[in-house]
Amino acid sequence: MARIFGSKKEEPQGLNLVDDYSENDGLEEICGLSHLYSPEQDSAVHVRDIADVLQEMERITESQLSEIRMLHEQTNQDVLKIITEKDFAQEPDISLARANLYHLEFFEIDSEKIDKEAFHKLDLEYIRNNRIMPIGFRDEKLLVATSHPGDLFVMEDVKRQTKMEIETVVCLDNAIDQICQSHNNDKVDYNLDELISDMTDVEIMQDVDEVSEDLEKMAGQSPIIKFVNYLISNAVREGVSDIHIEPKEKSMKTRYRIDGILFETMQSPMKMHPAIVSRIKIMANLDISERRLPQDGKIKVSVGGRAIDLRVSTLPTNHGEKVVIRVLDSKSILRGLEQLGMEKDIEETFSEQVQMPHGIMLVTGPTGSGKSTTLYSALAQMDGDTQNVSTVEDPVEYELDFCNQVQANEKIGLTFASALRSLLRQDPDVIMIGEIRDNETARIAVQAALTGHLVLSTLHTNDAPSSVTRLVDIGIDSYLIAASLNAILAQRLIRKICPKCKEVYQVSDNKQKYIEKAGIAPDQLFHGVGCDQCRGSGYVGRAGIYELLIVDEAFRDMINKDSSINSMRQAFHESGRRSMFDDGMIKVKQGITTIEEVLRVTQVYGTTESEDFAENYSSH
Repeated sequence: MARIFGSKKEEPQGLNLVDDYSENDGLEEICGLSHLYSPEQDSAVHVRDIADVLQEMERITESQLSEIRMLHEQTNQDVLKIITEKDFAQEPDISLARANLYHLEFFEIDSEKIDKEAFHKLDLEYIRNNRIMPIGFRDEKLLVATSHPGDLFVMEDVKRQTKMEIETVVCLDNAIDQICQSHNNDKVDYNLDELISDMTDVEIMQDVDEVSEDLEKMAGQSPIIKFVNYLISNAVREGVSDIHIEPKEKSMKTRYRIDGILFETMQSPMKMHPAIVSRIKIMANLDISERRLPQDGKIKVSVGGRAIDLRVSTLPTNHGEKVVIRVLDSKSILRGLEQLGMEKDIEETFSEQVQMPHGIMLVTGPTGSGKSTTLYSALAQMDGDTQNVSTVEDPVEYELDFCNQVQANEKIGLTFASALRSLLRQDPDVIMIGEIRDNETARIAVQAALTGHLVLSTLHTNDAPSSVTRLVDIGIDSYLIAASLNAILAQRLIRKICPKCKEVYQVSDNKQKYIEKAGIAPDQLFHGVGCDQCRGSGYVGRAGIYELLIVDEAFRDMINKDSSINSMRQAFHESGRRSMFDDGMIKVKQGITTIEEVLRVTQVYGTTESEDFAENYSSH
């Protein structure tokens, strides 16, 4: 067993076993037992640690070593922490000292020196978290590099996982991150032509009952697995939100939704389709023999060390089952408010609203407008250690460590309303409701807000003012809405101009009036001409445009008097706050997006003539 150095827990000192005790001492038996252990006066035995090694290597001075010892004795802080905080030593000296301390070899490693077969013996996330990385093989042992050579429990766990004896070397800590990143960015080396040619023997099956077993067998064949893996891993790297697998008369069409727009990525022989669908169903634990009814499932996968959740939906069509896979990546959902594209005034006001002690805060917009991202970002601003933050969702799309999440399930009677009633008995501070859909849920949300809880939720409405009318339509009394509602944030997602092909351009005459009204100079108008990076669309990535309605006393009076859509919109305009269209025009002026994109996402406001509506809406 290797010896652990530098630990805060020192070996027991001054415990001397008296092995020459005899009855001739003239003591009682019980007194003799007390002589088995006798404390030494000087029990301070120093164990060589990393500070000693650095001094021996002449990387720290005698005076620095004395200061380290003094601080360690006074504060009981870890020696290495004192060294780094005082900036007495830096990498690679610290790693060299670690290797010397544990009598191990020091390796300077890079991605070219890594044996890929060895590297993939451990999961990428495990390597990152435990700072230990397989780099090759030596004498039938697995060669592992670590920046924490004293962690013997991890060493034993690596042996257990790999079922191999290991030989340990020491490396720089940042080398592990660099190599993990290089492997994370690796493209999957798939040749689609070869994969498709390998699957030419897959035939379309007619009788489901007779061939379900064969489909399952074919779904496990290597080309099928590789093709599905390629679709998923490539989608994650491309930033795809949905994968559409659509059977047509003579081919299978695969499309990716990127930045809200569908792009066709490939067409494959129709012979592949049944086995591809079966493979996805097996991964999602669905019934491969049932092809007449829709099915829903989920898959957990790891792509480049990132945990990805996939939501699978199948739908029978006239040419076979269509499959849509929604890609849920926690890295894309957990963002700070400053990353959402809010203008500074809206961001500050919204932050104030989510810190309110009670009341209702609504986020509205159509499906795919980023409401969940905004709500999760708001929840992340809260202190999960001192507050009880709980959510009710259907489904729970992203798992959050800082709150308690409840999955609604109407099949067993766990509706939004019943879950909310139970949550109110759980001493909550903040409740997030996935969506207010019906009178019962809305009524309980209002009750929670009026009894001292902060409630965050979403509504499917076109703009902020119409949310009030929607609550009235659901069946909530106007006076209750006025008393409980704090604020409403309406939002859309706009595509951002591709930076690679961005250039100044001239807008058409019919849009010139908006440009003049917004005070945008001709040299401030940009668009993307289209390139390989943006797939010819001229856009890469998305940002939000927002309108924030604060329910102040004047607005509360208006809700009580007249809660119709026109009155609510009029009251919002008179408050002087920007509409989404106005917020979008600011993004145009900043060169983030185009006027065409702003008009595209705001045309659902309620008129068929979107440009006329935008003109009227922005004139207030």
